[in-house]
Amino acid sequence: MVVFVVYSSLISDPINVDMGFEWQDKVLHTTAYFGLMGWFIQIYHQQKTRYVLAAVFVAMGVTIEFLQYFGGDRYFEVNDMLANTLGVLLAWSLVVTPFPKLLFWFESKLLA
Repeated sequence: MVVFVVYSSLISDPINVDMGFEWQDKVLHTTAYFGLMGWFIQIYHQQKTRYVLAAVFVAMGVTIEFLQYFGGDRYFEVNDMLANTLGVLLAWSLVVTPFPKLLFWFESKLLA
């Protein structure tokens, strides 16, 4: 998933997804980083590890925006950085719910 997000963020001809509203790009950024953080909080249950993952994903989102700027083919946008961070924080907010055990639940049902 990390490779896909990095690759799709840096290719010169990105996939155009038209959802019919103005901020669709930001929704996609938020969803991608929500997916990354959401997946990894289900795998890593130690609080310290989750903090590190959140910091890494936020840093990754910021770094990718700067790489887009230096690459010349894509646009640098602070709002993309904010959308990426929002996705991480939204997934993080699910730590206090049963969400982090979702993959374990599916696995236990499939292997039972």
